[in-house]
Amino acid sequence: MDLGLTGKVVLITGGSKGIGLACAGAFAAEGARVAICSRDQANLDRALADLNQAFGFAADLVDPEAAAALVQAVESRVGPVDVLVNSAGAAGRMAPDDLTPQAWRTAMDAKYFTTINVLDPLVKRMAARGHGVIINVIGVGGKVASPAHLAGGAANAALMLVTAGLATAYAARGIRVVGVSPGMTETGRVAGRIQTDARLQGISPEEARARAVARIPMGRMAAPEEIARAVVFLASGQASYVNGAILTMDGAQNAVVL
Repeated sequence: MDLGLTGKVVLITGGSKGIGLACAGAFAAEGARVAICSRDQANLDRALADLNQAFGFAADLVDPEAAAALVQAVESRVGPVDVLVNSAGAAGRMAPDDLTPQAWRTAMDAKYFTTINVLDPLVKRMAARGHGVIINVIGVGGKVASPAHLAGGAANAALMLVTAGLATAYAARGIRVVGVSPGMTETGRVAGRIQTDARLQGISPEEARARAVARIPMGRMAAPEEIARAVVFLASGQASYVNGAILTMDGAQNAVVL
């Protein structure tokens, strides 16, 4: 199937690792001009070594000025962005008794504002051009509350509303905004989550992983490449009438309708 992404400019935040890096590889395989962003130059360099002719940009997206500068730099160096994939940031997990107002704020900075700070200037540029696709990689923590992920889950839930709301606001101006919410995925980030869960439960990391996988009806975690394939399809013209939707990819773990 020709997804029609050859030559399209794709910006992927959080593109140096995990799902973001898998997305970068998948878009590059479709012939897109891929730009990735990471706040860590070393991670960025490692990712660029594995990608074919991608462009790398280092920026801390918690800072709105740095995020706006990133958008300007990408469009100046690579070209007007056709597709934005927001995959940057994740809030740490902690027990409810350890939460503080600052912890809640930090979680919003880590996930919500790393998305908003890039999305806000770029969606307006896309609207002025009359076309564009934004894919927000969110997470099922915004759909089903977890006691160890309340602050991060709140940030995810806010991004779900942003996704649906901006899709409605900008649809008439040629913009699609779609969310993808992965469940447990084989990434370094999830490995760290398992370590935290193990400490909170007083069990070994191996036992924590086994328990997590046992809760997934498909019997395994997702591979980052599986999430990436869905993202690439949703960004393509083959998904031209998908707008404001949030696709849950959790292996059927959460049997809920929202």
